[in-house]
Amino acid sequence: MNVKEMVEKLGLEVKSGAGQLDREVEGGYASDLMSDVMANSRPGDIWVTLQVHQNIVAVASLKELAAIVIVQGRQPEKETVEKAEREGIPVLVSPLHTYELVGRLYQMGISGMR
Repeated sequence: MNVKEMVEKLGLEVKSGAGQLDREVEGGYASDLMSDVMANSRPGDIWVTLQVHQNIVAVASLKELAAIVIVQGRQPEKETVEKAEREGIPVLVSPLHTYELVGRLYQMGISGMR
């Protein structure tokens, strides 16, 4: 599945990276600790978090993540969106809580195990 299909199936709001939605989603990782994401996520993962500051873009770029999904309807800071556009990182927003979103992703075949 690619990011665009995930956006459509989950009704996610695209905040940046609309031109990069063709990236394949190879897995997922949920954490609000950037050090944890840097240590344990894998290239091609989508990252589910409630963080909204621009450092999330740096982590996603470093780890070659497919996209960032911000939960609970939180909106990324203006600087985050600008940086994500420059870096080509899709930043998406969901009104769901982490637990609910991750459950739906898992039902769609996106796993943290690979």
